[in-house]
Amino acid sequence: MTRGVGVVRAVVFDVGETLIGETRIWSRWADRLGVPRFTMLGVLGGMAALDRSHRDAFQVVRPGLDIEAEIEAWRRDDPGGLRENFDADDLYPDVRPGLAALREAGHQVIIAGNQPPQAYDALVAMNLPADAVHTSAGWGVSKPQREFFDKVAAVAGREPGEILYVGDRLDNDVLPARDAGMRTALIRRGPWGYLHAERPEALVADLIVDTVPELAAALAEGRL
Repeated sequence: MTRGVGVVRAVVFDVGETLIGETRIWSRWADRLGVPRFTMLGVLGGMAALDRSHRDAFQVVRPGLDIEAEIEAWRRDDPGGLRENFDADDLYPDVRPGLAALREAGHQVIIAGNQPPQAYDALVAMNLPADAVHTSAGWGVSKPQREFFDKVAAVAGREPGEILYVGDRLDNDVLPARDAGMRTALIRRGPWGYLHAERPEALVADLIVDTVPELAAALAEGRL
């Protein structure tokens, strides 16, 4: 499925359901809203299947909910708590060894995804084997906008064809990164990852993988 462009020198990763598992985050939301966890997670999967935003899940389970106001109330109720955030316990177990393998093979490793301001500190605190961490909040631009991927190329200091962007979604990751001239890998994690991997459009990705070490092995074996 390779498009025959340059050697991959930089590997750039999305965050949510690529490096960070969001089960605990969504389970906390379910508890906060008084909704069974299975219901919350099921509705979220429905949003993925219907190509709707994850934020629409809140309106399905609690019509009219003001999400930002709820987050502020949650902060007051639980100062210093995780709330809608994540920490090292949410990191997928294969991520750290997978990133290390990529760096050991000589690849530049960058983390860059759609995340709020507090995610930067959370990711940096994990001391991951990565060369840089960036968020959409820090850049003031979000995926799938072309400007986001232009920023990726700029911070990597590489030509787009030398960059492999890895994410769990076709719409936010694979398709816009490919349009920006990058190589792409779809990781089958979370509702979007599994559902999108089943779609015909997934064939435009250079790779479809289940783990970061699998991706590192594919690069080492020259399958990309």
